[in-house]
Amino acid sequence: MMLSPDQQEPDLPWGQTDRESLLNTLSAQRGSIPATSTDGDGKARSGEERRRRRRATAKYRSAHACRERIRVVAFNVAFAELRKLLPTLPPDKKLSKIEILRLAICYISYLNHVLDV
Repeated sequence: MMLSPDQQEPDLPWGQTDRESLLNTLSAQRGSIPATSTDGDGKARSGEERRRRRRATAKYRSAHACRERIRVVAFNVAFAELRKLLPTLPPDKKLSKIEILRLAICYISYLNHVLDV
């Protein structure tokens, strides 16, 4: 609807004073997410800022910590399994992760050499 220069803009519904905030409200009601949202001060927030705020919640941190613990346990189990396959003296000697990897490399090289001979 075009207005002539001498006509005033009609009042927007819900007491909103500008068209952009009205469009954002209508888009949110339809279920689509606007490109930027506004915080309580009316400042636009980017997607990155929304992600940062979501990650700062206690629920998100708790879930992330739980996933990290599961990952670390699986990592340690994999090293324990690899350690069982490597020959060392004494057999129950505690090895660091880097020692396990270096020993595995040497053992694989040795097995390749045995197969080549």
